[in-house]
Amino acid sequence: MKKLFIPAFTALLISATFAKEAIKTEPTRLESYTKLQKVISAVELLYVDDMNLSKIVDKAISGLLHELDAHSDMLNQDSYKQMKVETKGEFGGLGIVVGKRDGALTVISPIDDTPAFKAGIKAGDIILKINDESTLNMNLSDAVDTMRGKVGDPIEITIVRKGETKPLKIKIIRDIIKIESVTAKMINKEILYLRIASFMDMNVAADLTKFIKQYKKETKAIIIDLRNNPGGLLDQAIKTIDLFVDKGVAVSQKGRNKADDEYFQLSSLNTITKVPMVILVNEGSASASEIVSGGLQDLKRAVIVGKTTFGKGSVQRIIPITPDQSEAIKLTVAKYYLPSGRTIQAKGIIPDIKVFAGKVLTQKESDFIIKEKELRKHLKGELEKIGNIKKDDNKTKVDKTIITPKQLLKDNQLKVGVDILKSLIIMKK
Repeated sequence: MKKLFIPAFTALLISATFAKEAIKTEPTRLESYTKLQKVISAVELLYVDDMNLSKIVDKAISGLLHELDAHSDMLNQDSYKQMKVETKGEFGGLGIVVGKRDGALTVISPIDDTPAFKAGIKAGDIILKINDESTLNMNLSDAVDTMRGKVGDPIEITIVRKGETKPLKIKIIRDIIKIESVTAKMINKEILYLRIASFMDMNVAADLTKFIKQYKKETKAIIIDLRNNPGGLLDQAIKTIDLFVDKGVAVSQKGRNKADDEYFQLSSLNTITKVPMVILVNEGSASASEIVSGGLQDLKRAVIVGKTTFGKGSVQRIIPITPDQSEAIKLTVAKYYLPSGRTIQAKGIIPDIKVFAGKVLTQKESDFIIKEKELRKHLKGELEKIGNIKKDDNKTKVDKTIITPKQLLKDNQLKVGVDILKSLIIMKK
């Protein structure tokens, strides 16, 4: 076997070339830093309005993060403080969760029973103006700051909504936002309905556990309503899946650096029920709610009903950038992957059964087509109309712990979910 012979001069030339390439890398970085420094100096000295160095740097950081993706952002002292308050379940504002989609400021979802919810803001609405200020070149952090204000102060939001021929102006009064993250009701005395409005506070899994144990004897199936749930804390999403599944991976996150890769395992110690389940989702379901619905779908634990979700499946890390930790950046470092390995980002969760929102279509019958067992009750009602019999003053009280058949007819997606669970209960018997 012949040895490869390289002349001394050629070897020296190759060595010098590699050395040159190695040296070239560092000056390129230095050149980039120098270019940035020159721009900052030019703005500080020549910009038409007086601008101090601190403000210039903040704008440079904010602009950089804004250009990276829709979810990376700078958190100044006020927004960083506000973010910490929101995880405790009570804060001031409109009760609206927004994000950037294709460069447009888009409503991910309004939070239940908040000023934005009551004013008619819907998931998917594009915010065109906040008061008289356009949002076209506004970054996410500035938009959120602009919408915040004193409790009781009014704000006008101009939105573009699919299906509407022109922009809509909606007035909202700012208020203290109290998030009741989890509520529970019974349907047909055998199906437990759990509404999770948000994963933003630290008590979601604990509240779910409380309600499941409270109604355990009568519960033969469970519906979890994640519609218009904008997401929140990752650990609460994982703990929620863990209540229903005893083994496997709830979700994983993978980033550029292996140090950011994590696999979140489930444990049988935390599982408290194995009854049939349906998850309701829509275009306002995002982030943590997509992890829960997608995870339970992949693990063959629940039937997903509704419309395709928002598609927010990236991981942001909060990194303090000041010595006193009063300011921070929110930086996308990884993406979420469901148990099957699929990603949520920009794709969302596609329901097993696609169902449109709205009322249930029913056959309208004549008021006089009644069953024999209802005849006496009907005739009594007819007599009341003509005044021949006194009305019963003892009005029936509304039981807020149950969902009635009439209420089901107002919610097509919920009705389909209930029908699916009824079938599963029958099959189980």
